[in-house]
Amino acid sequence: MEKITVSKRHWLLLWGLQLGLASAAAPVFSQAILPYTPNLDQQQLEDQGLALTEDVVQLVRFQQYDLAFPRAKLATQLAPEQFQTWFILGTLYLQQEEVEPGIEVLKKAEAMAPEEAGIKFTLGNAYFQQGEYNQAVEVLLAGLAQRPDTPAALFDLGNAYLKLVKYPDAVTAYQKALKAEEQFWPALNNIGLIEYEQGKIDTALKRWQEVIKIDAEQPEPQLAIAVALYKQGKTEEGLRKAQDALNLDSRYGEIDFLIKNLWGEKLVADTKALFATPTMVEVLRTLPPPSDDL
Repeated sequence: MEKITVSKRHWLLLWGLQLGLASAAAPVFSQAILPYTPNLDQQQLEDQGLALTEDVVQLVRFQQYDLAFPRAKLATQLAPEQFQTWFILGTLYLQQEEVEPGIEVLKKAEAMAPEEAGIKFTLGNAYFQQGEYNQAVEVLLAGLAQRPDTPAALFDLGNAYLKLVKYPDAVTAYQKALKAEEQFWPALNNIGLIEYEQGKIDTALKRWQEVIKIDAEQPEPQLAIAVALYKQGKTEEGLRKAQDALNLDSRYGEIDFLIKNLWGEKLVADTKALFATPTMVEVLRTLPPPSDDL
């Protein structure tokens, strides 16, 4: 399961900046009047640029990306020597799935602050999104050398290893994520994905059942359980649980979405068999569109 993991942590100076733009019509004079330009020194400009990054974070929390982007870009102009401005702009690019410019900007932030593990974690996630899994591993390991007990970064590392079909390394990374945060269910879920591909259906099933104990409202492990039960011949229970899972999130009725979330070939094939049953064909036909909040 690939959780989308950018913008997990930001450390920003807690300044506030309120932008006010007046739009009154200008009077007509016979001669042009130059607007007053305040005499701001570089430190003041940098302070304003850093303050804008906090403004951007607040806008992102409310998914107001159209307002966040110009502020983030302005922040890099006001404080071009401060890594925070480039870091938040790069993160914003990734949230908008603009990976190429995101990587470019994040590399600039990393060059300014090589000691900041958070930049490396976000850059590693960007390389993962780009499909550059070896680069993702390299950057994530560098960040983890600085901050080793970071569950989200360990999870991303496990995902990169999973894509490289390095299952033992992936499981080790996921287990470290769980050791750092016991309730970090995505890592436990993805161990189950690997075990299913290895033919360990009973073991995978137990993993996903453990995930449900942590968070009963997660549709992914519920659907995985349904597929495993159906594969084991428990048809009615599998069909019922599959419907329950899709009622929580209809996106899991799309095979492409499952592949994006790192479901392997065996699990996908068995899911297709489940979805091909008359009951599930009707369920999938009548599913509501995904919510904008998902």
